[in-house]
Amino acid sequence: MKSHLQAWLPRIVLAPSFLLILLFVYGFIAYTGYLSFSDSRMLPSYGLVGFANYERLFGLRHWKTALNNLWVFGLLYIGVCTVLGLFLAILLDQKIRGEGFIRPIYLYPMALSFIVTGTAWKWFLDPGIGLESIMHNWGWTSFDFDWIKNRNYAIYTVVIAAVWQSSGFVMAMFLAGLRGVDSEIIKAAQIDGAQSWRIYWRVIIPMMRPVFLSSFVVLAHLAIKAYDLVIALTGGGPGRATELPSTFMYSYTFTRNQMGVGASAAIIMLIMIFSIIVPYIYSELRSEKRS
Repeated sequence: MKSHLQAWLPRIVLAPSFLLILLFVYGFIAYTGYLSFSDSRMLPSYGLVGFANYERLFGLRHWKTALNNLWVFGLLYIGVCTVLGLFLAILLDQKIRGEGFIRPIYLYPMALSFIVTGTAWKWFLDPGIGLESIMHNWGWTSFDFDWIKNRNYAIYTVVIAAVWQSSGFVMAMFLAGLRGVDSEIIKAAQIDGAQSWRIYWRVIIPMMRPVFLSSFVVLAHLAIKAYDLVIALTGGGPGRATELPSTFMYSYTFTRNQMGVGASAAIIMLIMIFSIIVPYIYSELRSEKRS
């Protein structure tokens, strides 16, 4: 009896949280999927219209703008965070003095919410009170940095703020990967006379493929669902210059009273995330079986 209770005790303890996740995560995902096939507007409706909402969604110019902005934002965000995070990790891997003090400085931005980050960078980039105003007060009157109000450059301000917040986290991932490389391999390369940069480029970095893959999955997930940073920093503007699928979904669901279209946008975002996470999980399971 005691052994039987011990076998069931973990399941009993995990059952409430499992049921809550099943209801409030997967249940609402299924409900959103149902709404995407309905004629819901301001309130949920249960009249099915098939794929009409999806056809309307991909016919909207605003949705195409959001996808284009996501492509620009995601490509730069993932690329810059990866390069900068790897660069910082390599610097810290040199066993520099004060590493225990420097590492938390780089990690600190990740502890902030995206709302705080967006608000702070909005103040910093605002031409009236931010960097441009400071430079003008210092006498550099020709200095011009109005990207946050320029339709052609506003999306890059979102990239700057997002990279500032996430690059430290990527650095921590790469630093853990660097510290996990077998030191004997590095010593063998040094004995052969290889330079430090060549050891990193030819030996260490190729061994960190799982870290690169993990950082890509995390950053891509953050890029697809980015919402609060954009709202706090630019509000999706100027115009729709920084509109992303997440802000589009919220706008059409709760502001324009087009819940069916908003739900279809949410499902497309979910498919984007699944298309990244599912292959990652599959590759991890295959590697575990091989090992």
